[in-house]
Amino acid sequence: MAGKRNRNNPLGVAVAMSNLTVAVIAPPDYAKDLGKKGTASDITLYDVKRGEDTVSFIEPTKYPDRLAPLFYACSIADSALVVVDEVSSQFGECALMLDAIGLRHGQIILRNFISRDKVAPLIKGTVLESYSFLDEDFVAIREAYLDLAGSLDREEKAGRGAVPIDHFFNVKGVGTVVLGHVTYGTIRRHGGLMVLPGKGSAQVRSIQKHDDDFDTAVKGDRVGLALKGIDAEDLDRGYVLTDDDSMKQDSRIMATATLVKYWPSPLKEGMVVHLGHWMQFLPARVASVEDGPDWRRPRVELVLEKEIVHPPGSRGILCYLDGGKLRVMGHIDLP
Repeated sequence: MAGKRNRNNPLGVAVAMSNLTVAVIAPPDYAKDLGKKGTASDITLYDVKRGEDTVSFIEPTKYPDRLAPLFYACSIADSALVVVDEVSSQFGECALMLDAIGLRHGQIILRNFISRDKVAPLIKGTVLESYSFLDEDFVAIREAYLDLAGSLDREEKAGRGAVPIDHFFNVKGVGTVVLGHVTYGTIRRHGGLMVLPGKGSAQVRSIQKHDDDFDTAVKGDRVGLALKGIDAEDLDRGYVLTDDDSMKQDSRIMATATLVKYWPSPLKEGMVVHLGHWMQFLPARVASVEDGPDWRRPRVELVLEKEIVHPPGSRGILCYLDGGKLRVMGHIDLP
C-alpha cells in the first residue's frame, strides 16, 4: 500500500507504514497529555489508538540520573519529540544521543520564550538540524502523529524478524510474556524463535498489539508476545527474539569508533565504557586503541562482560558514565 500524504499534517512527512514510536525528550510526565499510560519502569510508555492507527510515546523516566533510559527511548524510536525548557548541558546531551543514534526524524517544541536562533548554534551539524518546530498544542500534536501512523504502509513485510525485549513477566494462565518492538522483518504466531544471547528457543503462542490479537507483527509494531518453551526467569532486558540466522553474538569487538566533536581526549586502554544497541546497555573494557591520523576515529577493541546481540553492520552507541556532563562519547560500527 502506498504511503498517503496529509496536507494538513504539521509533521510534514509521508513515509511508509507501521505503528509509530516516538521518543519524548521532555519534562517528566509530559506524554501523559498525549496518550494513555502503559508499562512503566525506568522508561514509561504512553499509547494512543485511533481505529487501526497507533502511536507509542516513550519517556526516559529515570533520566537524567541515569543515562541508559535516554538511550533506550531513543534507540527504538522512529521519531523524537524534543521539548526545550532551557538551553542547558542536559539539552546538549540529549542532542548528542539523538545524533549518535542517527534519529533523523523529529520535532522540537520551544518553551519559556526560547527562540529558534538560540538553539540553532547548538543543533547545527546534528540530526536535530533537520527537525521541524511545532507549537505546543497537545491535541494537534497527538492527531498529527496519528495521521502520520495512518500514512504508513501496513502490508506485511517478507523476511525474518527480531524483537529486543524491554519488559518481561509471568502471567497466570498464560505463562511467559515479553514486551518489545519489532525492529525489522515479520514475527508470526506459532513461529519458532531463538532467544539470544545464548542457545535458548521459544515458540510464539500469541501476538498482541495494543491489546488486540494478531497472527503477525511487522517492523515498527509494539508487541506483547506470549511465549512457550521458556520461563521469564531465563530472560533479561535486551535479550533478542529472532529467527534470523545472521544475528551475531559478540563478547569481543574490533571496530572503528567515531567520537563526538566535544569529546576532550583520545580513548585509553583500560577505560570502562558502555556499549548500547537496541535494549542492551553493557559495560565494556577498552582492550586496545589504534588512533591513526584522527584520534576521534580510532580503531578500538572492546571486551564485554556479556555478549551483545546485533545484526551485522549495525551501529552501537558508546557512553562513558564517569564523563560528568558529557556522557555520550559517540558511536561504533559493529562488525
